[in-house]
Amino acid sequence: MKTRLNLATSPLEGDRRFVVGSATAGAVGVLLMLILAWHSYSAWRSNTLLAGQEQRLATDTAKLQAERRDLETFFNRPETVQRRDLAAFLNSLIAQRAFPWTRIFMDLERSLPSGARVVSVEPTLAGDHLELRFTVEAMSDEAKLQFLRVLENSSEFSQIQLLSERRSDRPGEDNPITLGLVARYSVT
Repeated sequence: MKTRLNLATSPLEGDRRFVVGSATAGAVGVLLMLILAWHSYSAWRSNTLLAGQEQRLATDTAKLQAERRDLETFFNRPETVQRRDLAAFLNSLIAQRAFPWTRIFMDLERSLPSGARVVSVEPTLAGDHLELRFTVEAMSDEAKLQFLRVLENSSEFSQIQLLSERRSDRPGEDNPITLGLVARYSVT
């Protein structure tokens, strides 16, 4: 019988590298597992917050739509429509009272030559400036041209556009020329 006896101070086979490698691989695995768990928890938490926000937004949207339906119902009632029309009419009257009618007629009177007259004036507020749409009758081509020249040279009227021109065909009467014009009026 033979017995094996090892009298050396260190064993022939060393498992230190295996233990260090396994411990390193285990530590890296545990670290990766913790990172993955944290990422999963963060994603779950953000999804939960988003779901809560989505629920609140859906509730708010439903509430606002209900308010809108109530307001539409209120504003479409006959008595509300009457009040709204009355307010628009009163506002238009106030705007017309604030409109400088006398000044416009004085400016037109200065620019009207003999043989021309203003038939109608329609002011409109176009953006930040005042536009006048008016109809003028001239008894002759000379009066028409003189009126247009005076209007173009005026400091109160600018951007003059001739919209229409027609002559009357009535026999036995003077044949006036009717002009449709649009001009920007300077209130200053």
